[in-house]
Amino acid sequence: MGRLRWQVAAAAAMGLALALEALPGVLRWLRSRRRRPRREVLFFPSQVTCTEALLRAPGAALAGLPEGCPCGLPHGESALSRLLRALLAARASLELCLFAFSSPQLGRAVQLLHQRGVRVRVVTDCDYMALNGSQIGLLRKAGIQVRHDQDLGYMHHKFAIVDKRVLITGSLNWTTQAIQNNRENVLIMEDDEYVRLFLEEFERIWEEFNPTKYTFFPQKKSCAPPVSRAGGKSLPWHRTCGTSSQNQT
Repeated sequence: MGRLRWQVAAAAAMGLALALEALPGVLRWLRSRRRRPRREVLFFPSQVTCTEALLRAPGAALAGLPEGCPCGLPHGESALSRLLRALLAARASLELCLFAFSSPQLGRAVQLLHQRGVRVRVVTDCDYMALNGSQIGLLRKAGIQVRHDQDLGYMHHKFAIVDKRVLITGSLNWTTQAIQNNRENVLIMEDDEYVRLFLEEFERIWEEFNPTKYTFFPQKKSCAPPVSRAGGKSLPWHRTCGTSSQNQT
């Protein structure tokens, strides 16, 4: 009888130990089930802060100041750093649909995700990708898939989809001018229905801009009324893919 009680006590102790070992995982699972979907709004212009720590490649080391960065910029959170964090959370896929893209920090973040094995696809406007400072050429050189428009009007969307789960959208063009100087907004949200709708729009445009459908000598395309008035004179207006010299905003 004494031996049986000892065996029961030993089994109970082992069961308790296993339960305690599993408890943290169970609690994490319960918290994740109760976690509220992400809802975050960013307003720009962003405070200028150092983002180097976020953009370091795996295994890279920085020497210098105690913060690990030799620059003299503030080392704190900003609208830009929060946007970078949302992007760098991608683990499987990133879809970008952007009118203008010239921010070096955001460009580095996208390239870093590509290096980590995240599937990155970019849709952009054919005129603005040809401007000085555009990140599109660097993304293509890094091996990232990029498609652009050839139709009338601008490809004027400004949104990103992270892991087919998080939508990032708003008024912000991904340019240094807009980030540091313009009054802009960005919404970061987890919402299955909105993500689905934006993903469907991305896939529709991605297929529409398939290079096999390009015409190599397109006609000049008008993105505004063909004639404007200035000083009583008629002024013709047109744009042609890859020939614009406007400043990015």
